[in-house]
Amino acid sequence: MRAATYPKAARLRRRPEFLAIQRDGQRRHTPHLVVIRRAAPGPGSRLGVTVSKRIGNAVVRNRVKRLLREVFRLRHVDIHPPLDVVVIAKPGAGTLSYAQAATEFARGLDLKVD
Repeated sequence: MRAATYPKAARLRRRPEFLAIQRDGQRRHTPHLVVIRRAAPGPGSRLGVTVSKRIGNAVVRNRVKRLLREVFRLRHVDIHPPLDVVVIAKPGAGTLSYAQAATEFARGLDLKVD
């Protein structure tokens, strides 16, 4: 059960980390997300989520962030080699279901879609 956690080591937390990945990473666009990925410097994959006010009010933005973190939490063991990932929500992301978010996240990272 340990592999399905979301510890601090699996999070991008500082602005310079986000900017470096956005500058040097590879972008993939899906209908509701922009997924930017770059090789991770450490042993595990890390996630950062950006949701602007264009997506909706605070309740909607926080729901989108929780949804994307949960998708990453359950799928991060499938990401080989480890990647740093920044996910930027596009307008309309507030209406995503878990299944839709998981599919778009997997497609953005070229993972096998369940």
